[in-house]
Amino acid sequence: MWGGRTGALLRVWGLWPAGVLGRRPLSCNAASVAGSSSPQCWNCGGPGGPMRGDGFFCPQCRALQPPDPTRDYFSLMDCNRAFRVDTAKLQTRYQDLQRLVHPDFFSQRSQTEKDFSEKHSTLVNDAYKTLLAPLSRGLYLLKLHGVEIPEGTDYEMDRQFLMEIMEINEKLAEAQSEAAMKEIESIVRAKQNELTDNVSRAFEQGSLVGVDLRSHV
Repeated sequence: MWGGRTGALLRVWGLWPAGVLGRRPLSCNAASVAGSSSPQCWNCGGPGGPMRGDGFFCPQCRALQPPDPTRDYFSLMDCNRAFRVDTAKLQTRYQDLQRLVHPDFFSQRSQTEKDFSEKHSTLVNDAYKTLLAPLSRGLYLLKLHGVEIPEGTDYEMDRQFLMEIMEINEKLAEAQSEAAMKEIESIVRAKQNELTDNVSRAFEQGSLVGVDLRSHV
């Protein structure tokens, strides 16, 4: 079963932010989207089929088609379904898709296409934001594996890890120089990298600890 400690590890990104220069103490405290053409075009009635732009448009009349409710974020953003994601490639894909479906490009089209464009653009935004951040990406992967972690749920963490958080908070409160802040940021980034490797390895090996998530709620 997928869950347990990995759910807790994924919460780490709420505990260890990417940058700490703002000196805010660390707190202890994603399905589908557009891209596939429908079996039959809503506009001309012709058969749908893949073409330039991942089949967003009818190959016959070029009308924008509705979002595909069966496509997950990884497929939409052309990423492998894995915890590690090439963020540069992800950003390029996001920009390419928005050039295809953004509402600004459909101001002179039919109301139906305007509506579809709004839905496509929103879903592309959601997919990009979800896969860009390690925390939301990991939680979305768990969801695809049938494990959902309720928002606001706190997971048990070992005492050593909580002590590390407390030490970081104390250093943040006491830091008086730019050098001290950079040292703290370096520590946090190293911890992030370590935990990213642990979570990625767990997903790749399918070895997320077999603990019923409900036992941690």
